[in-house]
Amino acid sequence: MAEFLNKPMGRRTFIGSALAASALAALAGCSGGNGESSGSGDSGAAAPSVGENYMSFYLSEPAYIDPYNGQENQGMAVIHACFDSLLTWDYNTNEAVPLAAADLPAVSEDGLTYTFTLREGMTFHNGDPVDAASFKRGWERVASPAMATPSDICYHLAPIAGYDEFHAGDADEITGVVAVDDLTLQVTLSAPMADFPAVVCHPSLVPVPQAALDDPASFLEQPIGNGAFKMDEPWQHNQYILCSRFEDYYGEAPALDGVYFSIQADPDTAYRGFESGDIDFAQVPLGQLEDNIEKYGESEDGFTSTPGKQVMTGTELSTYYLIPNLDDENLAKKEVRQAISLAIDRQAIVDTLYEGYREPANSIMPLSIDDNERNIWEFCQYDPERAKQILADAGIDPSTIKVTLDYNGDGGHEDIMSSIQANLSEIGIEVTQNTLEWAAYLNSLSDGSYGLARLGWTADYPIPDNFLYPNFFSTADNNYNGYNNPEVDAGILAARQISDEEQRRQAYREVCYTVGEEMPVIPIMFYAHNYVSSERMATFNYDPGTIPHFETAEIA
Repeated sequence: MAEFLNKPMGRRTFIGSALAASALAALAGCSGGNGESSGSGDSGAAAPSVGENYMSFYLSEPAYIDPYNGQENQGMAVIHACFDSLLTWDYNTNEAVPLAAADLPAVSEDGLTYTFTLREGMTFHNGDPVDAASFKRGWERVASPAMATPSDICYHLAPIAGYDEFHAGDADEITGVVAVDDLTLQVTLSAPMADFPAVVCHPSLVPVPQAALDDPASFLEQPIGNGAFKMDEPWQHNQYILCSRFEDYYGEAPALDGVYFSIQADPDTAYRGFESGDIDFAQVPLGQLEDNIEKYGESEDGFTSTPGKQVMTGTELSTYYLIPNLDDENLAKKEVRQAISLAIDRQAIVDTLYEGYREPANSIMPLSIDDNERNIWEFCQYDPERAKQILADAGIDPSTIKVTLDYNGDGGHEDIMSSIQANLSEIGIEVTQNTLEWAAYLNSLSDGSYGLARLGWTADYPIPDNFLYPNFFSTADNNYNGYNNPEVDAGILAARQISDEEQRRQAYREVCYTVGEEMPVIPIMFYAHNYVSSERMATFNYDPGTIPHFETAEIA
């Protein structure tokens, strides 16, 4: 999931999330059960009154909360609360486990067909039955070219037979997804993919009721899910999203009565709301992590907050990186990209700006996904002298290289970019910064009017393929700079078909190594949580994939 904004909240994920541009009128809150103040934004809706057993969770303004285009952390938090996919990823056991499916799928001998049996008695929030046809309906919405705004997360379904024809508008359905009967969904792939159960764990590959097709405009603002929580009213843009416990949920009933998603203009404003007792979960401001740990205590596992151990610092499956415009005369040369990467002092960025709680990136792929030296990229070390030598050996005068660092100005990236600018200046590269507001920044990425742009990637599911295919396969949706290496394409497709896990990982390692030699992206750092929960939370888990687990949260 690409991420575009400030990290923590933000998943398709581009790093960060879309932040509301308007100023806060007042903090939205639910602490103490009153929730009487209003949030930021311009719709003028008053914040609802909620009870003590509601959790107030900070969001910046999501891009989408309709699962068909769940693409960043903000919207995914709401989607995960309101929808259940067939399987989910268990980070404790590091494997896919059944959720809406009654069990793990049966797999055909040739590795092409997966048969899922659904749990009995599941219903949507409007009372409609959850059946196999509703999963087919939901998956086809993700891939449909007929949506008013086509989805950016179609790549999840690309391995399925018939996807290409349907996505191109040449077929009326994805032929590889078949509702055999009410409780049986059969999925046939175009080629074997041993990691397909991990793909099915994605929180956007969920069922939808017929209402999603009958009234898509309403569904976009108030999706009707099958999960533990339901939306009580349409999304109040730039202010809040309100969800309550779904009393007819098929699974174990959550302890929370509901979740109040408090949409705030920026992380610092949300943190002030946390300090005043109005918000139960917020991002710790830059440079204040140690102070917060001293004041609130540090989570034992890095991902679970309990009273007195409230600051979460666990390593995320996320990478912050720069994407060079490969149409630029200088950035098209791999020697320039290698030199730029070698010139960046990642450790200084991590130590100075993040108090050492993040890690310098030595690859696009976090080693927590696959801890193998073959995944480490040679040009991610700090060696400015070697950077100069690479340019000299290639006959490139660094003074002729002019680079623009592009980023959204509302996500707290200025200090990082200034550090990179200073590093590149030291080897003779002229750098300017270009900050854009969110919508303009997204447009620049789409139309290619950028130099070195800031991006990020959070694992949709924790497998090597999810870092390599979406970002580097030549036709993948998230391959923004059009990187095209036939050897990489062939390597990814071949790796997908290897059934032995260790052999499959080794194949992906070779792909990762090849990409690292060419540096089509320049990794900067691996993310770590920098969040704090209130003492009200008896327990709350925010996992390595940046998914909040409201279904297991409890108020003290």
